[in-house]
Amino acid sequence: QVQLVESGGGLVQAGGSLRLSCAASGRGFSSTTMGWFRQAPGKEREFVAGISWSGSGTLYADSVKGRFTISRDNAKNTVYLQMNSLKPEDTAVYYCAAKFRLAIKGEYDYWGQGTQVTVSS
Repeated sequence: QVQLVESGGGLVQAGGSLRLSCAASGRGFSSTTMGWFRQAPGKEREFVAGISWSGSGTLYADSVKGRFTISRDNAKNTVYLQMNSLKPEDTAVYYCAAKFRLAIKGEYDYWGQGTQVTVSS
C-alpha cells in the first residue's frame, strides 16, 4: 500500500510558476512508477506527466511539454511537478498517482486527494 499527499497548489497569474509535491508513505516508493494527472471542471481526468522508478524515464502530455518537469527524490519518498509558464487552461485539480508496474502509461493504482491549481489571466 502507498499513501499519497499532494501539496503546493494555489493561485498564480498566467506566466507564473508553481511546484507541486507529492509525499508518499508506505513500503516500496522507490519501486513505484509515479504520475501526475489533472481534472478541470466539466472535463475528464487527464495524464500530465509520469516518471519511472529510477527517474531515468519520463513522459509528458503534449500540452505541457517544455513547460512542466517531473522529478523524484527516492530518499525523501517525494515526487515533484515543476510547472512554469502557466496558462489559464492549466487550471485544474492535480492528482499524484502511483503503481508498482513499469509502464508510465496506463492505469495507476494509488491516488492522492488532489491539490487545486488556479491560473488567472
